[in-house]
Amino acid sequence: MLDPISYAVQPEAKTHHLRRMLQRHRDQLPGGRCDHERFIPLVGRRKPRQRRQSSLVSWDMRAAIQRQDDATGNARMRAGNQGTLTAEQVEQYDTEGYLVLPDLLSEEDMAPVRSALTEKVDRIADELIEAGLIDDPLTEAAFPYRLANLFDGLEPDQFLEYGRSWRDRIPGYYTLMSNPRILDVVESLIGPEIFSNPVYNVRPKVPRIAAGAVPWHQDKSYWPDANSNPVITVWISFVDATLENGCLHVYPRTQRHRVMGYHQEDYSGTGFLELDVSELGAVERGPVALPVRAGTAILFNDRLVHSSTPNDSDHVRWSVDLRYQPTDQDPMPQHGAGFLARSRSHPQRVATLDDWMAERPEHATVA
Repeated sequence: MLDPISYAVQPEAKTHHLRRMLQRHRDQLPGGRCDHERFIPLVGRRKPRQRRQSSLVSWDMRAAIQRQDDATGNARMRAGNQGTLTAEQVEQYDTEGYLVLPDLLSEEDMAPVRSALTEKVDRIADELIEAGLIDDPLTEAAFPYRLANLFDGLEPDQFLEYGRSWRDRIPGYYTLMSNPRILDVVESLIGPEIFSNPVYNVRPKVPRIAAGAVPWHQDKSYWPDANSNPVITVWISFVDATLENGCLHVYPRTQRHRVMGYHQEDYSGTGFLELDVSELGAVERGPVALPVRAGTAILFNDRLVHSSTPNDSDHVRWSVDLRYQPTDQDPMPQHGAGFLARSRSHPQRVATLDDWMAERPEHATVA
């Protein structure tokens, strides 16, 4: 009998989401069977945590507690890992809250993703033509320019109809999320049992649209009731990200604090979460801009304060942000279906492309 892989769900309010995922997984297995060991939820009886409004007076104390929690959790997760980061790189990530890995992905690695992005843009072009908004799909336009040119002359709201970020199930995205180069560096930080979080985003930052700029925030603000341990974000640009086209900006070392006070902004039409202004006055260091070449990965803790500026160029700043966590953390099924991306203990359970396309979190096999 195989040892279980536990996907912990803490707040009772999320139980029905997990049950729904379990039922879907059961329905899609051969013979309708579901190995009960595939998911063993650890459902607590406590009430969901309320959104925290931080007190500046308590920052130092809370930061010290958080550092201790992180150090303990990191030692447990990283034991026996075979990741590719150096000790210096791991220390940089732990200290500053982020790590830049230039040229992590090659042109060959990026090709399936660019193909997936092109497929999505093809669909959008077809819909714009059908709606009578354009008459040329611009199929000959270069990758960085095509989407920007399709919406040139249209209203910003017409672009927002397609969402501020995309989460389609196109094979090229699975290829990216399961890329060994990415999983190898993630393993250095969380160990060899890796779950790909359901929150992955393809971000087409088009020129001169307010929704392209993302305000200062912590990713954990979007799931404050979920993991107490951090989720790792892997942000990858598929064109050169510059100051002009809206590269990433970070506040180093802000991962040392828990979720700060925030609100939902109302000026871009997207409903982004934004840190309260008072929070930024208490941070330890000023912001840092991170312009990078295409194929560079920026890894950061989901408590790290970050943003991106407007795109003032003539092309799209294409990026994708992925998220990974140990398998014993809440899989956040309320955000969608994640998948088992790597397991050195149970490699036969790692989800295949077919599993991911069918929203199965693990490989479907006959028990």
